[in-house]
Amino acid sequence: MSVDTAFVLGGGGVMGAHEVGMLRALDEAGITPDVIVGTSVGALNGVVVAAAPGEAVARLTTLWSSEIVRTAFAGSWVTRLSTLARSGTHLHSAEPLRGLLARTLPVSRIEDLAVPFQCVAACVERAAAHWFTEGPVVEAVLASCAVPGLLPPIRIGDDHFLDGGLVHSIPIGRAVALGARRVYVLHVGRIERPLTVPKRPWEVGMTAFEIARRHRFTEEMATLPGDVEVHVLPSGGEARPGVDLSQLRYRDLSHISKYIERAYRASADYLAEQASTGSLPDPPGSAGTP
Repeated sequence: MSVDTAFVLGGGGVMGAHEVGMLRALDEAGITPDVIVGTSVGALNGVVVAAAPGEAVARLTTLWSSEIVRTAFAGSWVTRLSTLARSGTHLHSAEPLRGLLARTLPVSRIEDLAVPFQCVAACVERAAAHWFTEGPVVEAVLASCAVPGLLPPIRIGDDHFLDGGLVHSIPIGRAVALGARRVYVLHVGRIERPLTVPKRPWEVGMTAFEIARRHRFTEEMATLPGDVEVHVLPSGGEARPGVDLSQLRYRDLSHISKYIERAYRASADYLAEQASTGSLPDPPGSAGTP
């Protein structure tokens, strides 16, 4: 596989709608990936792009507006508590999301996607990251999206898998290992918020979680090879210090359109500025393209 440009899509639940705005900005700038690497909700967004790049932004905008959150995390409190009582481990069944993915994706296997795609999940038995590079695509994405406590572990073969964000919140290192020389990082905005020392009981666990989910990305960014060009697209959100409590409202649909629009505007402005300084390649068919 020849790789020049990679899209890396990170995790972050309902805030993954930001990535749709970033994808729109990339699409309008004529920037296309040679490989897509995703984790958690980034795997869901990424696989839709990998399946049909030309239609992905419109499809994802529709999915986020009306289906993804309502499908994956459907049910009243009574239904959720009933699911928890039966399972002992999670509030939601994986079946609605499995059905949505099956209806959305035109192929059944990763290797048949239009753009090379990989996603990561955390293997319970091996306590390690597992990269899905071939095989059934729906099960791979479900495994990467299996948020602990909300969705069940996904069994594939003899192993069980949980959310890929546990091992790779923004897997830029994977893209570099695959040979990418230009990487576009799509994320949900958390990394733009500086962390501060927690002052309240509920902030302690959330700050610890943020450190755990960010540290690998920070280390990988600090050790990038000199010939790798990385563009971390802006989400357009306010970079207030501290933890973002909105992430706890995982079923909240009220801000989805705002997330998409502000990430689009911020990323479009960023890409336009980079293009004006010659930091981006000319899009196919432009005057500067041989």
